[in-house]
This record gives sequence, C-alpha cells and structure tokens, in this order.
Amino acid sequence: MTSAFLDREEYIEQAYFFRIYRERLEDNLPSQEILASIGEEVLATTKLPLAIDFLKGEILLTGRVSEGMAQLPHYFTPFQTFVMSRAEEDKSRFDQKIALLVLERESQYRSDSPTPAGLFIYQFECIARNRPGYDNGMIAMGGDPSFDDDWRDWIRKVRLRLGATDFTDMIYLRSEHYVNEHRRRTGNKSFQPPYPILFGVQEGRIAKANRDKDPLYMFAALQRQLGHPSAPRARPAKKGPLFHPAVQERFQRLEQRLKLLETEAGGGLDLTQFYIKPPSDAESS
Repeated sequence: MTSAFLDREEYIEQAYFFRIYRERLEDNLPSQEILASIGEEVLATTKLPLAIDFLKGEILLTGRVSEGMAQLPHYFTPFQTFVMSRAEEDKSRFDQKIALLVLERESQYRSDSPTPAGLFIYQFECIARNRPGYDNGMIAMGGDPSFDDDWRDWIRKVRLRLGATDFTDMIYLRSEHYVNEHRRRTGNKSFQPPYPILFGVQEGRIAKANRDKDPLYMFAALQRQLGHPSAPRARPAKKGPLFHPAVQERFQRLEQRLKLLETEAGGGLDLTQFYIKPPSDAESS
C-alpha cells in the first residue's frame, strides 16, 4: 500500500511533530522520551498519535524512526522515509536535525495549497543541497502520491539524464513558456509537444533565464517569485577562537604561575627581577 493524500490538519500536525522533535533533540533529550511526550501533544482527531505510538515501539526494537515510517506507507511518503533513513545511517553526513527541518518545511508546504511543481522543486533542491543520494532520493520522490503517472515518468527520465542534460533545460522544455515561445517563433498556434507539460509559464521563464548557471540560482529565484519553500542545509561551523577571550586570559595567567613554580622548584628563581628599583638622584631632585 502506498501513501495517500492526507487532510490538511494531518500535515499541520506533522509539521508540528517534526519541529518539536528537532527542537528537543537539540536539547539532548532521548528519542523515546520525545516521542512519548509529543504523542500526547498532537491533535487527537488526526491519525498522527497512532503513527507516533507505532514509531515509539519501533525505535525501542530497532533504534530507528525510519524503520517505523517505512512500515506506515499509507501515512508517511517514501520521500519522508528516505530522508529519515539517510539521516539515521551511522556513517551519513546528513544530520538528523536538518532532516527533520526538511520534513517540517515540506509538511508546511503541503498544508497550504501545494502544487506538484513546487513540491518537486523543493524535494529536488533538498537532495541537491544536502546530498543524501540522488538515485535513491529521486526513486523515493517518484513514489509520492502528489505526482501522477506523467510526473513519475518524467522524474524517472530526469534521474537517468541527470548530469548529461542541463537541469534547467529539462524544466524549460516541460513548461508552458516553451510552448508559447515555440508557437510564436514558428507561427503554429496549434502546436502541442508530444509529451505532457508539467510546469507553468513562470517556472519556464525562470528556468530559461538560468541556463548554464548553477541550478541553486534557479531555486532561489523560484522561491522569491513563486513562494516555493527553501531547502534547509547544514551551515558550516563558524571559525573563531577555541575559548572565550576571558577564559583564554585565565589560562595565560595559570601558565605564568606554573612557570614560576617550576622555576622555584628548580632553584632558579631570581627574586631580584621583581624588585622595584629606587629612583636615581637625578629623578629625586
């Protein structure tokens, strides 16, 4: 059984679940405790409390939330399960807190008039920025119920052509903007491409404007112009002093005292260097 469309309130509660889960992980609380508390907080009229209860039992058995999500395909999408599974891998560089933020923003978007184009762009950008794996990631995207057969067929083609064909061209050629330009250029007002059109005019214009550029520029433009959610990514660690300046100063003072003690223990301490010299006759006069 594959995941199905859920009611709006389900996605609102999912966004809350992923956010609270992430925030409490940052407070170093164990996942079992987090799931137990959140299960009592989410709206009881949704199916989420039952799902959380199942995840709580599964994490006690396997130690992974994604294992439980995979057994609830009617509630969690393959992409949601994929994101969590990659974050929970031992050798993965994909941080679990970033994964939960990815799922939080996706649920927020789903709760507010999402489009297949916007969802695809967001999910693809999450994969591009965080690199959890293009191949398996796009397979998971293709299993999302928000995409019909035309979308799934195109996602499969994109997965196979990625790297060989400019990603912006693939979007442009599937947009209404491309159809309009072809009709204007050829004078054939009845032109219809032999494949389904998946993106609107604005997506096509933005994709064409970003040809031969980093696709991340296109993602940023789509977010500005069409309100697509932005994909979270791990921030590089800030470079700075290892210790606070005040702590560093105290270390320096302790180091000086240790040097004095070592010198005294070795019998080489010369106290005359600390004497205050008396003023000379010239200075006193």
